[in-house]
Amino acid sequence: MVVEHNSRSTIYRSPFGAVPCLSRIILRLFAKTDEIPRSVSLIYRFKDEELIKLPMYFVQSIAAGSLYEAIIEAPDTPGLLWYYFKLETNSQTFYFGNNEEALGGIGRMYEDVPPEYQVTVYRGDYKTPDWLKRSVVYQIFPDRFCRGDMDSFEGHGRKNIIRREWGDMPYYKAEQFGGEYLSNDFFGGNLDGVRKKLPYLKELGITAIYLNPIFTAYSNHKYDTGDYESIDPMFGDNGLFECLCKEAEERGIRVILDGVFNHTGSDSKYFNKDGTYPTVGAYQSEDSPYFGWYKFTKHPDEYECWWGIKTLPAVNENEPSFVDYSLTAPDAIIKKWLHLGASGWRLDVADELPSEFIKTMRREVKSAKEDAVIIGEVWEDASNKISYGEQREYLLGEELDSVMNYPFRRAVVDFACGVIDAQSFADRAMSQKENYPREAFYAMLNMLSTHDVERILTVLGGGLQSHQLSKDERASFVLDEAALDLAKKRLENVLLLQMTVPGVPCIYYGDEAGMEGFEDPLNRRTYPWGSEDSDVMSLYRRMIQLRRTNSIFVDGDYEIIYAYKACLAYARSTKSRLLVLSINMDTEDEVFVRLDIARFRPAQAVDYQSKEIVDLDDGIIIYDLPPLGNRTIEILLETDNADTSPPQCQ
Repeated sequence: MVVEHNSRSTIYRSPFGAVPCLSRIILRLFAKTDEIPRSVSLIYRFKDEELIKLPMYFVQSIAAGSLYEAIIEAPDTPGLLWYYFKLETNSQTFYFGNNEEALGGIGRMYEDVPPEYQVTVYRGDYKTPDWLKRSVVYQIFPDRFCRGDMDSFEGHGRKNIIRREWGDMPYYKAEQFGGEYLSNDFFGGNLDGVRKKLPYLKELGITAIYLNPIFTAYSNHKYDTGDYESIDPMFGDNGLFECLCKEAEERGIRVILDGVFNHTGSDSKYFNKDGTYPTVGAYQSEDSPYFGWYKFTKHPDEYECWWGIKTLPAVNENEPSFVDYSLTAPDAIIKKWLHLGASGWRLDVADELPSEFIKTMRREVKSAKEDAVIIGEVWEDASNKISYGEQREYLLGEELDSVMNYPFRRAVVDFACGVIDAQSFADRAMSQKENYPREAFYAMLNMLSTHDVERILTVLGGGLQSHQLSKDERASFVLDEAALDLAKKRLENVLLLQMTVPGVPCIYYGDEAGMEGFEDPLNRRTYPWGSEDSDVMSLYRRMIQLRRTNSIFVDGDYEIIYAYKACLAYARSTKSRLLVLSINMDTEDEVFVRLDIARFRPAQAVDYQSKEIVDLDDGIIIYDLPPLGNRTIEILLETDNADTSPPQCQ
């Protein structure tokens, strides 16, 4: 018996991928059997509702087998629709479902109920900001980026900081803080430094800045918010922030803020455990106006906190006064900073925020600034993430515009370092395209490094083995000459991917300067002004320029057309133009590449870099790709007779 369903082929599922509410969905199954099936059925459900069994009918004979079809209508509300198939003969019952990795595409037969295929059903009016999709984003950890003309160490009234010299290693052990890990070592970076470097960012090609938290807080990372209403005095003040946004906007650069609404600091005006603030905090009294914000099991010392960290008391986000203060009041926190110049919010630990809180935030943010963006910190596939037993609804049109694309980073790193081959990378990439609404897929924040993961150069040079090193060894680790050379060669292909696949490239400050480092806080060192790696800097400038000068990378169709061993080729296309990009991640072997692009109706092909004519033999391009090499070919299409339907994923 041969049975087949491929969710990425319109022969078997139409339309491709995520669909708006009330869409008509055609599902087909191919079966070649020794005996005519007694019944072929589609089994499907919406969300957690009851399973529905729908008969599938024969539609045509093909390849000595039969094609069966069923048509369903997507519900009128957003959510996930799940399906698989059941075949019954006179002697046996078979099931056909998703592959074991649940990545979509070609499935397989099972003897029992199989993994289900997913159809994402989203609101038809779902729209993400176009400016975000066109952006190149730059993430800044403020204390470590640049010192401005203001002195971060003077005038703030704090005595509980450890002053560090620019270029020193951040403290990474509890004993360095005196026995308790306090994250109160500071290097003096501030918003004035960001403002000072706006010309540099403009020249680099950056069009948006994502700032790690900048509100008043005890720590250097500021994820322990002390006062949502004010910029931390070590970084500047509210007026300086407004000035930064204005000057950035004049250079075509937007500013995105980091919002931490799942928890505050224990040293905050809301909790006030240390008595730092003049307000009566929830820790101090049950009569505090903030008492209902927190979840005490025994006041004052037993309370819920983020991951058990006592300095980060968890907030009850459903508390009406907190919702009013942070989201819904005319002067609510999210609106206050949008009015002062911010263009959106990145939501810290979005998985731990209630769905209704995020839905309310979207409504309020969009009412305050229609094109403001909301980006979530989600580490897995955001279309089907289950958090604390709840199926999340981040990308259905009622919550987020985008998420930090950690699955993209993992796939790229694994592919570059030889953990997976090109086909496995393609499967992961196409699973996202299949599961995410197009508006979200083209707005994903595609990053290679962040403040929470290792620097990309370190990983590409062999840092995947970091678990074998002690913390002290990781702190002192520097790539040797051979490893650095390998990392730079891999980086070119990795950057090509980041800048040319759908989504928004996001550069972590200093990556373009060749910074290295393992996990937090080793990835949060100071920017090496004046000591940048010129090779890496030149590579970043070239790749950003490639992105910025080709709008096809912003909104062109995307298809992977070749994936074999360590070689990947993919196409970005419009009705009149096609760019074919190929990369070889093998460190030793040259690969022979044969690309059949006849169905695109190619008229002329040229090498993007050399501008030399590339032979088109009946729509086939043939060339060799050296180890760790890449090539981009530009193709003009026959527009009069071109097949203008979206390319199908293979």
